Amino acid sequence: MTAARSVTTLITGLVVLALSATPSTAAKSQVREIGFHTWTSSADFLAGTSAGTTVTDGALTIGSATGSTSYVDPFGDGTAKTYEQASWTSPEVRPGFALTELVASWNATTPPGTWIEGAMSGHSDQGKTTKWYVLGRWNKGDDTAAGDIHRTSLSGQRDTVGDVSVDTFVARSGRSLDRWRLKVTLYRLAGTTSAPVLRSVGAMASRLPSDATVPVSPSGGAWGQVLDVPTYSQETHIGQYPQWDGGGEAWCSATSTAMVLDYYGAGPTPAETAWVDPTYADPQVDHSARSVFDYDYDGAGNWPFNTAYAGTRGLDAFVTRLRSLTEAEQFIKAGIPLVASLSFTKDELPGAGYGTNGHLMVIVGFTPTGDVVVNDPASHLIKSNDQVRTTYNRQAFENAWIPHSGGIVYVIHPTSTPLPPHPTQANW
Repeated sequence: MTAARSVTTLITGLVVLALSATPSTAAKSQVREIGFHTWTSSADFLAGTSAGTTVTDGALTIGSATGSTSYVDPFGDGTAKTYEQASWTSPEVRPGFALTELVASWNATTPPGTWIEGAMSGHSDQGKTTKWYVLGRWNKGDDTAAGDIHRTSLSGQRDTVGDVSVDTFVARSGRSLDRWRLKVTLYRLAGTTSAPVLRSVGAMASRLPSDATVPVSPSGGAWGQVLDVPTYSQETHIGQYPQWDGGGEAWCSATSTAMVLDYYGAGPTPAETAWVDPTYADPQVDHSARSVFDYDYDGAGNWPFNTAYAGTRGLDAFVTRLRSLTEAEQFIKAGIPLVASLSFTKDELPGAGYGTNGHLMVIVGFTPTGDVVVNDPASHLIKSNDQVRTTYNRQAFENAWIPHSGGIVYVIHPTSTPLPPHPTQANW
């Protein structure tokens, strides 16, 4: 016990020393340009360009379809189905910097036989407007007999300006965009009257430095605060439902999303999870994996598909990037846990007990000395929910998060829990 206590004291001392060094090291760090813009109201949607859409009760839906599309689901039985369509294009957004990456996210409902497609276009540093890059084809369900499609990202879009890596537009080396816009196309099975309803859509654009490490961030006022988020281990699901990638490390994102949904009391009901094998614990995790699965990526880690699933549970959810744990603390103070994307070797995040080239976990709070309290679904690779809640050194966590994913988080919250005030360059 004495040795363990000495190690804890040593780690705390390292954090204090690093914090005292922040002003001198931070000055050398390059600027992290991040901008987020979203459309969420009747006025917002009316500011865009409609082609067959209408605005009702603050949301966008099909008014009069402008045409039809024959779609062969690449993961279906090869049969073409005809869908009526309408679309909405956002106003142009100028972020004030030359962006190199963009991630869109949305909240929508899609009755059976309906779906949406999100796309983005920009103005490149070459002075030309780009093509429309498809960022996702999405619906809530998977009842293909009723006309649902298999939700999917779209690979193979690379051109001279950029490409889409699963859910992220990435400019090619030396290329950038100085403005962007989104287009959402709403589809319904021809001859039916149901339609998707889009409540919000937005995107995070960024231009990030190539720093291998970042200085440890100062307190944001949440030290000593921990949110009571339930703990679920991805490891207890190893081998379950291989058609959705079989649990374990493949379900870190889905498990993290399930934890946050249940924190708000917004998880699926027993009736909704009745399809899950009754011998499986925490069926809401299996339900989450099924509900976020991306059939082209062949995984449950598509970022906006996870937030879109949360959106179907009556919550507001989006993907953005944060610049530091100081910013993350603002959400903890507001009562909002964050799902964060990290990567690290086994030695880079002491106490984890594993390494990963990509992993999601939930930031639930901070110790009195500023270290990060998380719900890590990897649970030290032990099949136990009791191993999920853990604490990581602040500096080690920040360096596994900010330089690697650029500070990606899922922000999920009910409308009754307002977001904290955003910084001058708004990234939420």
